[in-house]
Amino acid sequence: MEELSAAAVSCPVPPERKTMRIDRVFWSHFSPNLGPGGWVTGALLVSLGLDLRTGLLAILLGNLVGALPVALAASIGPATGLTQMEASRRALGRLGVRPPALLNWIYCVGWDAVNNVPAATALIAFLWVAAGVSPPFWLALGGLAAVQMLASIYGHDMVQALQKYLGAALLAAFAVIGGLCLRQGVEQGTLTIAGAHHPPGVATILLAVAILASFNLSWASYSSDYTRYLPADADPRRVVWLALAGLLGSAVPFQVLGLLTASSVAEPSPTAVIASLQHAAGPLGPMVLAVIALSSVTGNSFNDNTASYSLISAGIHVPRVLAAVITASLGYVLAVAGAGRYAALYTDYLVVTMYWIAPWIGIVLADWYLGDRIPRPVPPGWTRGATIFVVMSVATILLFSTSQLYTGPVARWLGGADIGYYVGFAGAALWYGRGTARRSAARVGA
Repeated sequence: MEELSAAAVSCPVPPERKTMRIDRVFWSHFSPNLGPGGWVTGALLVSLGLDLRTGLLAILLGNLVGALPVALAASIGPATGLTQMEASRRALGRLGVRPPALLNWIYCVGWDAVNNVPAATALIAFLWVAAGVSPPFWLALGGLAAVQMLASIYGHDMVQALQKYLGAALLAAFAVIGGLCLRQGVEQGTLTIAGAHHPPGVATILLAVAILASFNLSWASYSSDYTRYLPADADPRRVVWLALAGLLGSAVPFQVLGLLTASSVAEPSPTAVIASLQHAAGPLGPMVLAVIALSSVTGNSFNDNTASYSLISAGIHVPRVLAAVITASLGYVLAVAGAGRYAALYTDYLVVTMYWIAPWIGIVLADWYLGDRIPRPVPPGWTRGATIFVVMSVATILLFSTSQLYTGPVARWLGGADIGYYVGFAGAALWYGRGTARRSAARVGA
């Protein structure tokens, strides 16, 4: 079991414990994306009005845009031995890291709910097919949440083992399921999507790319949590490539399958996707249901464990176990409350999270890659980087955001196109990076 104290989260991993094998970088970035979420996202592109060609381009572009910052962030873990939030204190300060850490904890709770809704639905269907038992939603969800919480209580080593071994089993199972879906599509002539009546507009394409980018970018606040146990001399380029391969290798195929099989899905919702996959699998339908239920364990053990780190980094100095229990419990409540509005919650949640993650990771990467990459004293208070984070997050929401609740003036001027995440990332990185580059140059000159 990982150390339980709050202090263990804020301190670097001791050298004698940095024994993680480098292959786990791939699995820790690959396995959490194994699940129906990618299928739902691919099918969602059709409901947005994208045709096959535009959908494929959006999938490739959106995933690359979202995955690259996550992979670059992964290389910070071995050198610092810190979680991703704690590593960002270099740029934000011990006080300045608290707002993004608290936001990340809230974010993890939300993802807990998003992942568990389709998993609980699949578990209920599996129990009915296998044993003729149909438990209520809250009970099935509670069983899954308990397993995920237990894994997060044990911490890093247990979570990493689940990603590798359960992830490998899920990969094999989903490969079979994907093959069956493709075969059925070929036989029935449904392996395509209808062309859009009108070419999709710029606003629609930008929204689609944003949803797809955030599917991977959402892991940016987790990445170093699962590379910090690597030896400090681990090759950073290899870490980046393994993380990038894991993210793209899981997200892109699932989303392409969702796009190709969208015509057989009644709507982009977990219930419809699960029913379609179960039908395509024929006699292997129960396996589909079991695999989808199990897939939530890899993703949400990540969420609960990272959330426990983030709550402590936010200044709530509770034992790590208590932080994990609180997170899993709140995620359970949110999933029960929001189960009937999954599609809207899923879409809005993916886009909204970009507004704080994009500027935050822009600052973190600028600090690391434009700075000196050596240990230095952590500023005790609020830094220039923390101010940039707040200003850029608020500005992009007020000016560029598009949602059911609010549309910014720039977004209205652009016909509803939401570019706030790109502006937030680039603006924060350039603003912070200018000062970092000047300081590095001054140190070299001195």
